[in-house]
Amino acid sequence: MTLRARDTVVVELMDDPDCDPARLAATLRRFDVVNRLWSGWSRLYRSRLGPFLGSLDRPARVLDLGSGGGDLVARLSRLAERDGLDVRWIGADPDPRALDVARERASSRIEFRATDASSLGAAGERFDAVLSNNVLHHLGADELAAFAADSRALSDGIVLHSDIRRSRAAYGLYAIAVTPFAPGTFLRTDGLRSIRRSYHADELAGSLGAPWRVTDASPFRIVAEARAGGGAASDGEVRVEGASADAVARSKAASDAQARGEGRAASDADARVGGPAASDAKALPEGAAASTAQARADG
Repeated sequence: MTLRARDTVVVELMDDPDCDPARLAATLRRFDVVNRLWSGWSRLYRSRLGPFLGSLDRPARVLDLGSGGGDLVARLSRLAERDGLDVRWIGADPDPRALDVARERASSRIEFRATDASSLGAAGERFDAVLSNNVLHHLGADELAAFAADSRALSDGIVLHSDIRRSRAAYGLYAIAVTPFAPGTFLRTDGLRSIRRSYHADELAGSLGAPWRVTDASPFRIVAEARAGGGAASDGEVRVEGASADAVARSKAASDAQARGEGRAASDADARVGGPAASDAKALPEGAAASTAQARADG
């Protein structure tokens, strides 16, 4: 198995509509711990989302697309409340299995809906901020373009899509670090498959195009950002930390070639690292000691 190119063929176990419902529910609930440690959203809230919401000086509405078990909006809601911000959070996911778990986290400030970006747009919904966590790597080329456009159309302010950054280090570290949380879930196998499907920043920038700005948020995370009515990059160009325009073009060509037919058998690669027991990779290590300290701070 190589991680030089995205694996666009491998499929995650929890995406199977006939997967074990008990394992699926356990996976969705355990994302709360795994994401708190490794998804990087506490940092994103403090550096980008929180300051933006605070600048509005009025009540805000935030949408999480593909909200899964609802742990992200629940955690961000706590952070915003600590900052004295008046925010209504809406988690949207078309999968009723996820909503069954997510609605356990509903509150007066948090609502979960069985819907998607295109349906919300058709209904004329608007939000101050639109987010997603580990959604982009699930999407094919056409789906990615539609999702990016729909998410921008729904936002009157900022759009932030955070996802895994593919690397051997991420793959190896995740395989080890997730072990204590994996029993009875899909956390391990699906997490490793998600890493194989995920992007480098220049690849994602090449796929999204202007006005998206794609950056390496950490060694294991990338973030795509745009603003309503224009791009995060002031000149309308895609900006990628550490990548030239030539690199973006080369990576897009490689991604297109990969999508036209290169694939590997998922089970063989998984077996080399330890076999099924995995997740939606709504989790990825960002450094054990620092992440644990951050988790304590976030509550």
